[in-house]
Amino acid sequence: MTLDIKYVNPFIKATITVLELLGMAGGTVGKPALSDMKFPDPSFLIQVGVVGGMKGQVIVGMSEAKAKSTASTMMMGMPVDNLDEMACSALGELGNMIMGNASTIFSTMNIVFDITPPISMKGAGLKVQADTAAIKVPIMLNGEEHLGIYICIKETE
Repeated sequence: MTLDIKYVNPFIKATITVLELLGMAGGTVGKPALSDMKFPDPSFLIQVGVVGGMKGQVIVGMSEAKAKSTASTMMMGMPVDNLDEMACSALGELGNMIMGNASTIFSTMNIVFDITPPISMKGAGLKVQADTAAIKVPIMLNGEEHLGIYICIKETE
C-alpha cells in the first residue's frame, strides 16, 4: 500500500517552513520515491515516532557534512566540526520542529497525532527497517539535496 500524497504534503510543507525559519530559504522538493533506507555514506538520521490518528516513523536524514552545517545554522553560526552532544541536540530539535509543524497541519485535516521524542543515529553503513514502506522526499537547497524525509506511516484504523 502506498501512502496518499495528501499525507506526504504536510511533511514537505512543514520541512520547508522550518528551513525558512532557520534562514535556509529556497527549499524545493525533489522527486519522491520508495526507499530501502540504506545509508552507506556517513549520515545523520533523526527518527521521530508518530502515534494517534497515524502511526509509524518519520526519519529526517542528511549527510554528515549537511548535518554539521545545519547544526551550525541552528546554533547561530557557531562552527560545528563534529557532531557532539550539543550539535546532536540541535538536530533533534530540528526533528521536533518539523514534526510539530506537520502535526499542526494535519490537525487542520482532522488528523491528530502525537510524536515521540527524537532519536538520532549517525555513522556510515546504517540500515533502518520499518513496518511500512518508506517514501523518501528529497528536500533540495541551492540545487542539491540537503536532506531527505523518509515517511513510514499509515492511518490507524
